[in-house]
Amino acid sequence: MSVAFTKEDSAETASEVLLPDRPISAELNLVTAAGFKALQSQLDQARRAYDAASSIADVNERRRQAAQPFRDLRYFSDRVRTAQVVHRPASASTVAFGNTVTLGRDDGRVLTYKIVGEDEADPQAGSISYVSPMARSLMGKEIGDVVIVADLEIEIINILI
Repeated sequence: MSVAFTKEDSAETASEVLLPDRPISAELNLVTAAGFKALQSQLDQARRAYDAASSIADVNERRRQAAQPFRDLRYFSDRVRTAQVVHRPASASTVAFGNTVTLGRDDGRVLTYKIVGEDEADPQAGSISYVSPMARSLMGKEIGDVVIVADLEIEIINILI
């Protein structure tokens, strides 16, 4: 029987709804305690969405609706499995993973960022990944130190735990 007379799409169409894996960084998967909880929450959310999509009766619609949750499920399963929780720094004497750093730019702007894991970084919300050029240049530095990032002079004004 021709595919035109069946309810299911062809095997080629079915494989088109299997999304490729989200890229995973080669860097260590360092996370804060809050970042680890967020990863677990996102994994649970992906699991619930996949379970809901799996209960759809129409096979073609089920494939379409399950594609994104299945992709997220694979990604967050791996990220939770490889996560290395880094606890709060014991000191604010030098910049380290988990510190919140206040910076003064040479153009007069003052910025504050918390240094976190890749999955929890959101520069607009005030957090940057520990592998970002800014964070890498700040690590190990003290209050008063000046670093150059993207041709900007940046002075460390404050470090908080």
